[in-house]
Amino acid sequence: MEEYRRAEAFFAAGEPAEAARILEPIVAAEPANSEVRLLLARALFGAAQLARAEEHLRVLIDRDPSDHYAQHVLGRTLERQNRPADALAHLRLAAAMSPHTDYHEAVRRVAARVDARRRPR
Repeated sequence: MEEYRRAEAFFAAGEPAEAARILEPIVAAEPANSEVRLLLARALFGAAQLARAEEHLRVLIDRDPSDHYAQHVLGRTLERQNRPADALAHLRLAAAMSPHTDYHEAVRRVAARVDARRRPR
């Protein structure tokens, strides 16, 4: 899968939009390939194409709700879309499934935003 490796190289080089451009036809041809879809979602996230990233992440989570990384990235995507309450549920799931420090830090950060929004001004 030479095109996939090319996309990985662009992603690693900080060119997520180019990586996404390469990955889109691969996902279209192989819609069940979760590895390619996840890299596409990450590339779209990196290129700030957040609604499109969300779509691919939701497909992944529908297939495998126990994918803690997809849950975390979806939470981060929702957070970047200024949807902290929606993000928090996915971030909490990821943190419950895996002890990654980043996951727990994201929960604390987003929970604080949600709490701040709920407080009367």
